[in-house]
Amino acid sequence: MTLISTTAERSDERDRILPVITVAGPMRDRYERILTPDALAFLAQLHQLFAGPRFDRLAARMAHGYEIGTGMNPRFREDTRHIRERSDWRVAGAGPGLEDRRVEITGPTDPRMTINALNSSAKVWLADQEDATSPTWANVIGGQLSLFDAIRGELEHTAPNGKHYAVTNEDAPTIVMRPRGWHLEEHHLLFTDVHGRTMTASGSLVDFGLYAFHNAHELIRRGRGPYFYLPKIEQAEEARLWDQVFTFTEQYLAIAHGTIRATVLIETLPAAFQMEEILYELRDHCAGLNAGRWDYIFSIIKTYRGRGSRFVLPDRNEVTMTVGFMRAYTELLVKTCHKRGAYAIGGMSAFIPSRHDAAANDNAVEKVSSDKEREAGDGFDGTWVAHPDLIPIAQAAFDAVLGDRPHQLDRQRDDVHVRERHLLDLTIGRGITDAGVRGNVDVAIRYIEAWLRGQGAVAINGLMEDAATAEISRSQIWQWIRQDRETEEGTPITQELVSGIVDDVLASVERSDGDRFDEAAGVFRDVALSNTFSPFLTTKAYAAYLVERA
Repeated sequence: MTLISTTAERSDERDRILPVITVAGPMRDRYERILTPDALAFLAQLHQLFAGPRFDRLAARMAHGYEIGTGMNPRFREDTRHIRERSDWRVAGAGPGLEDRRVEITGPTDPRMTINALNSSAKVWLADQEDATSPTWANVIGGQLSLFDAIRGELEHTAPNGKHYAVTNEDAPTIVMRPRGWHLEEHHLLFTDVHGRTMTASGSLVDFGLYAFHNAHELIRRGRGPYFYLPKIEQAEEARLWDQVFTFTEQYLAIAHGTIRATVLIETLPAAFQMEEILYELRDHCAGLNAGRWDYIFSIIKTYRGRGSRFVLPDRNEVTMTVGFMRAYTELLVKTCHKRGAYAIGGMSAFIPSRHDAAANDNAVEKVSSDKEREAGDGFDGTWVAHPDLIPIAQAAFDAVLGDRPHQLDRQRDDVHVRERHLLDLTIGRGITDAGVRGNVDVAIRYIEAWLRGQGAVAINGLMEDAATAEISRSQIWQWIRQDRETEEGTPITQELVSGIVDDVLASVERSDGDRFDEAAGVFRDVALSNTFSPFLTTKAYAAYLVERA
């Protein structure tokens, strides 16, 4: 095994081992450009300072989840009421290049997708190392290489079919990179602390640290900055930890305090009750909040999976942004953001256009247009799309409201009065159907199969699926079985029924050499049919299938 590490000599002053990051994954072409000794030394310092607090925050998250699971509902916090009632603080707001965010395109960071995103007419590119990226070692470091080259204007790519890609857009979108969430690990890097204890590195600190270390100064030189989307936060203390990481990084890299800017995805149910507190903890570094709708739905299912039939949602396609609890969540987000000078960014409609099916294309355009018009009308300052063809549709909706203004922070939404009960009223009035059950199984298996092959964002049946939408599909199946649900057609939803549907899916998909459908079905059975609920479908699958060793 070839191992590359930072210095591990004994310190004469402290007589203990210096913190060290060891590379346990294979070194491929140009990896040494990212995994430099200096970059690894920086990662080691990040882990020495923040690995312990990270574990503390994850433990607190688990404890809070247990309390909710045993009957205590989330609430607006009494211990932080003073933060919500104070009128003397606002967030840092937009950094250079983030003043106008009316349309943001999202996508993984492989070279082709990076070039396509930067050649688009979007204002911002969410460079996604999280839900839209399968965390293979090649994708993790390859994504860093794509970003490194793109920021310096050096990225080109030639596809296997000979097609050449290059960035030609002189007004490319501002890059906002999304690292993995606090709960995820990077098994190809090992951290040894000053006491000689070795553990798996944090995916969050690895993704953030490598990007910031290599690109912060270059981004600043080019009139932008090191900007980040922060996923999966559940409590304000997790945002505080990120703020501490940012402050240390600014000191380490000798850049001005507040240069790093973050937009937080409000995509968990607990976070919806702590939006102002999250803004407050990140106030020196915060640009805004985003309504991460798909993970939010998944979080609701996961949080209330064992609390009875009142908390069971219907078919996935019935949980739209116009149902009551989703309206309450998004309107509260806009009000909270604008109260504190933060941008409110809307979420991503899953519909994608089709260049081969006119009817499907018209349906996607209609759905996306309606979604973006609603967001703009509600006061959002920008929104997400997953495909370049959707940018004009989203931009038209926001242009109609914003005109030449870069935002609508002046809309304070004093008409919005969201209470705890509004966020927790999951009434929709629709049922579960046979088609809904089969659709969830089919989509989840197809997505997991692509994820195992290294694809994190996949078009399936006219929708863009990523880890979040797959999580909804498998967690609904798990909950429906445990809550003894039956479909509107009268079919009991049982393990036996779902297992049979898994077999049907395997029999219906087009097989090819090297496909991963058998493993995907195994992963699905594990996370949807086991008695114990896995918090995330990707965590065990990552350890079992994606980890390489040198």
